[in-house]
Amino acid sequence: MEETRSLTGREKFGYSLGAVAKDMVYMLSASYVLYYFQDIMGVSAVAMGIILLVARIFDAFNDPIMGIIVAKTKTKIGKFRPWLLIGTLTNAVILVLMFSCPVNLSPAGLIAYAAVFYILWGVTYTMMDIPYWSMIPAFTKGGKEREGLTTLARSCAGVGSAIITIITMMSVYALGRVFTGGDAASVERVGFQWFAIIVAAIFVVFIIITCVSVKERSTVDMKTATVGQMFKALIQNDQAVAVVIAIVVVNFSIYITSNLVIYFFKYDFGGTGWYNSYTLFNTFGGAIQVLSMMIFYPLLRKWFNSIKIYFIAMIMCIVGYAALLIIASTAMSNVYILFIPAFFIFAANGMLSVLTTVFLANTVDYGELKNHRRDESVIFSMQTFVVKLASGLSALVASVAIQIFNFSSDTAVTEAEKVIDFSEGIELSQKMGIRMTMTLIPIAGLVFAIIWFKKRYKLTDERIEEIAEEVKKQRALDSKA
Repeated sequence: MEETRSLTGREKFGYSLGAVAKDMVYMLSASYVLYYFQDIMGVSAVAMGIILLVARIFDAFNDPIMGIIVAKTKTKIGKFRPWLLIGTLTNAVILVLMFSCPVNLSPAGLIAYAAVFYILWGVTYTMMDIPYWSMIPAFTKGGKEREGLTTLARSCAGVGSAIITIITMMSVYALGRVFTGGDAASVERVGFQWFAIIVAAIFVVFIIITCVSVKERSTVDMKTATVGQMFKALIQNDQAVAVVIAIVVVNFSIYITSNLVIYFFKYDFGGTGWYNSYTLFNTFGGAIQVLSMMIFYPLLRKWFNSIKIYFIAMIMCIVGYAALLIIASTAMSNVYILFIPAFFIFAANGMLSVLTTVFLANTVDYGELKNHRRDESVIFSMQTFVVKLASGLSALVASVAIQIFNFSSDTAVTEAEKVIDFSEGIELSQKMGIRMTMTLIPIAGLVFAIIWFKKRYKLTDERIEEIAEEVKKQRALDSKA
């Protein structure tokens, strides 16, 4: 029967391709939209920070609304695939338009253009992202098969993110030189436009393969949490509050550095081939992050419990930031020296991403025991909300720092040469300002997260085992009642 058949290799491959493509698009927007509009197009950094914050908060509230719309959809090809196709096609178009900003707009026009298209990008991405992840129960049997597909898709999403992190700036400069003849004043602007076109095309093709490869079961109901349900479940679960606040602070701290690292390489590390050093740094860091999830965390888990690994990761991250500040404050010229702090920061980030899921899962069991209600979908919906909130807040802080320390192409070398070292026009005080913003603020945030977590989170491995047994007894009593 259709209900009991196992997943085919074709379905796994098709669904995984979709994960690669959609996270390529997400990473391109999340990592480079601030840089594109502020540094290349000249939009006020503070204005961009406000736009990114408002858009992220709006997008976080938009997620459950889109979930409700998808849940009520009924078509011949299912409830998920229509929105997956519509969202992908519209998002691809918006992505290209977002990175094709006209050069002759007024300052107010540039701000309006950035705001409209970034918000539209977020809305259309949600339109395809919610049905993409929600459709897993519609073509899997559950249990190990469902868990295996989810793990595979998440891993492929990581591959998509890594691809963009590694190739973007090299591709932008290569494409820009091809289509501008090497004019330094427009290389990046034109390069981003063509790179967005290529990524958008890959996105559409891969999602179409996903839709063709998988076949929904019409009997599957989709459960979605409202914003009210998320906050109600959070307030009634003190351990979920502890984890969620820690997630906000940790992600806020790490995202500040993520937003500023491209400015660091362009205007501080410098050199005419700064983007090559930036690419090497991200390639090394991405590899370490993946290895930490796949190897470092399982290895440490043999000797330490999850809470101790959390503190180990946090201390590693702090050490990495301190090392980055020290090394950046010297007469650095070799990108390989920066691999030292990169190892600590990216390895910690990889382990923390695993621990986030572990801790949230623990709070679900705890909440069931305390409130006699299992809020699994609600709690994990909250994770999406708070991550987006942290992303918006960090973008605002990074934008304010860029504005205060006056980091842009206008403050560096502006003559239309084929080769430019942008760091030549930046004062030492400006460089130190960005260095301290991308290291000291994250360190302060991480220290707070350590203290907060140590005081508030009580779900040790032993306590989790006790809760599991108590939940079993509670369910048995509830079934008899």
